[in-house]
Amino acid sequence: MDRGKMAEAESLETAAEHERILREIESTDTACIGPTLRSVYDGEEHGRFMEKLETRIRNHDREIEKMCNFHYQGFVDSITELLKVRGEAQKLKNQVTDTNRKLQHEGKELVIAMEELKQCRLQQRNISATVDKLMLCLPVLEMYSKLRDQMKTKRHYPALKTLEHLEHTYLPQVSHYRFCKVMVDNIPKLREEIKDVSMSDLKDFLESIRKHSDKIGETAMKQAQQQRNLDNIVLQQPRIGSKRKSKKDAYTIFDTEIESTSPKSEQDSGILDVEDEEDDEEVPGAQDLVDFSPVYRCLHIYSVLGARETFENYYRKQRRKQARLVLQPPSNMHETLDGYRKYFNQIVGFFVVEDHILHTTQGLVNRAYIDELWEMALSKTIAALRTHSSYCSDPNLVLDLKNLIVLFADTLQVYGFPVNQLFDMLLEIRDQYSETLLKKWAGIFRNILDSDNYSPIPVTSEEMYKKVVGQFPFQDTELEKQPFPKKFPFSEFVPKVYNQIKEFIYACLKFSEDLHLSSTEVDDMIRKSTNLLLTRTLSNSLQNVIKRKNIGLTELVQIIINTTHLEKSCKYLEEFITNITNVLPETVHTTKLYGTTTFKDARHAAEEEIYTNLNQKIDQFLQLADYDWMTGDLGNKASDYLVDLIAFLRSTFAVFTHLPGKVAQTACMSACKHLATSLMQLLLEAEVRQLTLGALQQFNLDVRECEQFARSGPVPGFQEDTLQLAFIDLRQLLDLFIQWDWSTYLADYGQPNCKYLRVNPVTALTLLEKISREMKDTSRKNNMFAQFRKNERDKQKLIDTVAKQLRALISTHHS
Repeated sequence: MDRGKMAEAESLETAAEHERILREIESTDTACIGPTLRSVYDGEEHGRFMEKLETRIRNHDREIEKMCNFHYQGFVDSITELLKVRGEAQKLKNQVTDTNRKLQHEGKELVIAMEELKQCRLQQRNISATVDKLMLCLPVLEMYSKLRDQMKTKRHYPALKTLEHLEHTYLPQVSHYRFCKVMVDNIPKLREEIKDVSMSDLKDFLESIRKHSDKIGETAMKQAQQQRNLDNIVLQQPRIGSKRKSKKDAYTIFDTEIESTSPKSEQDSGILDVEDEEDDEEVPGAQDLVDFSPVYRCLHIYSVLGARETFENYYRKQRRKQARLVLQPPSNMHETLDGYRKYFNQIVGFFVVEDHILHTTQGLVNRAYIDELWEMALSKTIAALRTHSSYCSDPNLVLDLKNLIVLFADTLQVYGFPVNQLFDMLLEIRDQYSETLLKKWAGIFRNILDSDNYSPIPVTSEEMYKKVVGQFPFQDTELEKQPFPKKFPFSEFVPKVYNQIKEFIYACLKFSEDLHLSSTEVDDMIRKSTNLLLTRTLSNSLQNVIKRKNIGLTELVQIIINTTHLEKSCKYLEEFITNITNVLPETVHTTKLYGTTTFKDARHAAEEEIYTNLNQKIDQFLQLADYDWMTGDLGNKASDYLVDLIAFLRSTFAVFTHLPGKVAQTACMSACKHLATSLMQLLLEAEVRQLTLGALQQFNLDVRECEQFARSGPVPGFQEDTLQLAFIDLRQLLDLFIQWDWSTYLADYGQPNCKYLRVNPVTALTLLEKISREMKDTSRKNNMFAQFRKNERDKQKLIDTVAKQLRALISTHHS
């Protein structure tokens, strides 16, 4: 039973499910019926569902049939009325078709007119829209056209401003147009083009500035020279109203429109043409020559483009390179002053430009950069000047160079550059200048001394006398009283040398001008240089003249006289220096002139040379001596050579009248001593191994001639018999042998008051041996022909005895 109930329950559920599916099929869209049917096929009651579906279809067919039967009459009536309406409709259709044909025919022209009106309205609308768009685009096109014109005329800074307005104001309003996109794409290119063109202008400017730096510097230095001349005039006379042009005033001529709109031609190089002006016209300002607009334009363009730092670095780098080129001196700069002038002009021109850039731009260059460049320039300039000035041997060129360096320093000092090192270097060049002056004056002194006739200056009129006195400070009341013609004691080289010393002092003074030195420093410099001139240059020149081989005694005597007067003139040179420097000689640390020492040394050298020269002349005469040492004849007069020698000495000492007394006396005593010594050597020379008493008698006559000369007083000032003492050794020796007074000599030897005090036993023995040899040789010859004479034999024995005693004396003396 339970199984039956379960089967019944299942059939009920199946029937309800089928009923639901059927309702769903009836109410669902055909496109969505697939899942419903799939659920049927997926089930197990497919047959029963098909039965139920068939049953449902039959029910619906019966309902349709009933409904059709119910409405059939109405359907027939409707068809009948519809057929009637069809005929009316056909008539209406024909009428409408005819009316439409007529209407189409009648409205054809209207349609054409309307179509034309439509097209006109469309065109009008398009034109209006186009005008509106063009009004919006025209300012853009105008700005772009303006930009191209500015680019073409090289007005790059205004072009950059126009480009900024175009990019930020006008193009955004019409950015959807294709031509605007082209413009937008071209803007970076235009910026680069402006940057490149402005940089090209800057490069042209830098190149032109490099080439024309010397012109700029030359003009600046001319201005400084004019200002210095004006200052000197103002110092000498009351100031009339001229004022020193300040550096600020100089910069007013640089005022330039930063946003210049004037076209700049391709030939514009930054240097303006200036016609050559007459010397009496005002020199144009150095900055008048320069157009700085390329720098300003390029600076502002790069600033606007945000590349100012790049521009500053490029400008400074290029100017540093140019500075190194400017500071490289030409290899032959030292040959002419123009070489130095061009070198200085270029340096001044460079820094004038940089100084102006510093004061007319904000930050393109700064003081640290300028100071760094100046330090480099200063060191290189000083090194170059030291090197090249060392080659200068012409003092005039060194002096001109000094003046040029001073002008160079003064010019740069106006622009605020420190120039103390340049003035320090000038002090070094001053020493070199002194050396070149000394070399020049060495040649001058040499020419003066070589061309001098070493004779007292003759004057035949008062005019000539005053002329000489005007050239050299000389006062002699006795000479003034003498009638014309008369002679000064000195020769022409005295006033010439004195004036050249003054010229040297003037030359030294010229170099000290404008060096900002105190009077004491100038005085010290002049005195030191003058001392070098006196102690080295003039002293060497005098020494060279004195030591010349062919110089005569007359010249030496005149040199002594000349140096004596020059020595006296040293105080006048002191006064001369004091007058031009206004520094009193009593001032502390004032250098004294060494002229007195110089002339004393020269005079002493001349005196020594006189002594040497006299001795040489005596030796030359003695070389003419031709004694016959073996003669037996007794002469009655002095030898000819000695007579000539005495005559020479007399004439020579007659010239010594103008010499100081001691010099003449010393020369005379020296000559007599040398003559006595030479005669003694002549008598005792080893080559003369034998001599006779007759030869000794002749020699005695010559010595007497010498003694006679000494007694005659060839030079005043000697005390009685003083000069004869020069021959005392010869006299005692000859007296000993001629008088044959050996007993006295041997007995008194060694006593202070002995008669033959000046006879040396060695000398006496030497001469005795020569006589002994001669006597022995004669005895041998006589022994061959006759009996040996007793007196000769006795004399020989005496000689041997004396010789033996002399040897004993010598031995005792040495022991």
